[in-house]
Amino acid sequence: MAELAFMPAAKLAPLIESKQLSPVELTRLMLERIDQYDGDIRAYITPLPEHALAQARLAEREIMSGIYKGALHGIPMGIKDNFYTKDIHTTNGSKLFMNFIPGQTATAAEKLLGAGGIMLGKLNMHELAAGSTGTNPFFGNTRNPWNLEYMPGGSSGGSAASLAAGLATLATGTDTFGSIRLPAAMCGVYGLKPTYGLVSTYGVFPTAWSMDTAGPMARSVADLAIMLNYMAGFDPNDPASLHVPMINYEADLKKDMSGIKIGVPTHYMEGLDADVEKLFQHAMETLNGLGAEIKEIEIPELTLSTFAGYATVTGEAATFHEEWLKSYAEDYSQDIRTFFLTGAMTMSPQYNRAQQIRRKMTQAFEQAFFNVDILLGPTIPIATPPYSEHWVDQNLEIVKRIMPFTAPINLTGVPSLAVPMGVDREGLPAGMQFIGKHLSEKKLLQVGATWEGTEPLRKTLAIK
Repeated sequence: MAELAFMPAAKLAPLIESKQLSPVELTRLMLERIDQYDGDIRAYITPLPEHALAQARLAEREIMSGIYKGALHGIPMGIKDNFYTKDIHTTNGSKLFMNFIPGQTATAAEKLLGAGGIMLGKLNMHELAAGSTGTNPFFGNTRNPWNLEYMPGGSSGGSAASLAAGLATLATGTDTFGSIRLPAAMCGVYGLKPTYGLVSTYGVFPTAWSMDTAGPMARSVADLAIMLNYMAGFDPNDPASLHVPMINYEADLKKDMSGIKIGVPTHYMEGLDADVEKLFQHAMETLNGLGAEIKEIEIPELTLSTFAGYATVTGEAATFHEEWLKSYAEDYSQDIRTFFLTGAMTMSPQYNRAQQIRRKMTQAFEQAFFNVDILLGPTIPIATPPYSEHWVDQNLEIVKRIMPFTAPINLTGVPSLAVPMGVDREGLPAGMQFIGKHLSEKKLLQVGATWEGTEPLRKTLAIK
C-alpha cells in the first residue's frame, strides 16, 4: 500500500478505471499518512479527512455505476491555501485571512475537483505567497521531507513537500517569481509555470497581478500534462485569461528530443553554488547524449531582471495590501512586511522603468527563440539550505539570490518546466528548468518526459 502513495496519477488512473483500486482505500491511505507524518512536515494547514472521504465515496459510487470522468477521477490531491475553496478556510498562509471562508472555489481548483479529484486538504505556504523558503510563523514552517532540518522552498512549499513525502498524488501551486519552480527544485518534484493567462487565476489571492500564474505540481511530467489538460482554458472571470484552442498536452510525451535545439544563456551559468554547477554540467552532457543540440547564447537583458522583478512584484503587492498595511501592519511577519513596505516606496518612474525593461526582455526572449527551441538553466543557483535561526534575513537573501533565475520567466510571461537534475553532496535535490516561448507547454512537457526517463534522482550520484 505504501507504494500507492508515491505512484503517479497516470498509473493510478487505469487501476481506478478498471475497478482494481478503490478511491476510498487510496484516499484513506493518504489521510493515514498525513496523520502519521504531517506533524513533522507541516505540508497542510487544513487537512480535510471527512470531506475527502465523502468525495472518495462519491467517486467510487460513480465509477462502480459506470460513470468514469477521466484520469483525475478518484485521485487524491492537495490545494494550495491561496486558492479559494467554497465553505472551507482559505488563509493565504496569513494571519490576516485566518478566518476567511470563501463562497466560491477558484476556477483552476474547481476544474480539477469537478473532474473527480479528491481534495485532501489545503496546503501550507509561505505567507501571502510572497517568499521563497517555506517559513510561516502562523501555521508552522514546512519541512523538506528529504531532511527535516532543511527548507522546502516557497511559496508553494507545502505543495512540493506533500508530493515528496507521499502525502498527496497531485498538488496545485502558484508562481509569481518562482513559487512553483523553486520548491519543485528543493523537494525533487516536477512543477510547471504555464504561459501567463493559460490557467485562470480567478479565485486565487493576488500577489502581483501582472505576474501571478497558477499551475500544476506532481511527481511526474505525465501527471503535469494530465492536470494541465483540465486547468488550462479561457475564463471570462479572469481579465488576463487567454482565449486559445484547447490541446492535448499528453499527446507527445513519448517523443524523444532528437534535433531539439537548446540554448543555455551564459547569465544562467554564473554565480552557481559548486554542487549546482556540477550537476548542471552533467545534465547538459546527458541532454546532448539524448540527441539535443546544446549551445550557449547571450541574453544580456536578463541582468536587469532583479530590478524589474523587485519593482514590479513589491509595487503591485503593496498596492493590493495598501489598506491592510496601514491598519494591520503587525499582522504581517517581519520579512513580508519589509518586502511589501519596500514596494510602498516604489515610485511611478521606477515602476514604469521596470515595465520598459520587461518589454526589452520579452523581445530578447522572442529573438532567442528564433535560433533555439528551448532555453535551459538551473532553476535556482543555490543548493537547498537548512533553516536559519535568522530567518528574516535568510528569507530576504534567498529572494535576492533566486530572482535573476526565476523572475525573467514571470516578467516575460513565458512557460517554464522545473525538473529534478540530481542530488547534491548533502543528499538534497537540485533542479533545472526548461523554458519555452509563449504557449509551448506541449514541447516543454515532451522534453521533460524524455529527461524524466533518465531517472535523475536515482542515476545522478550524490557529489562526494
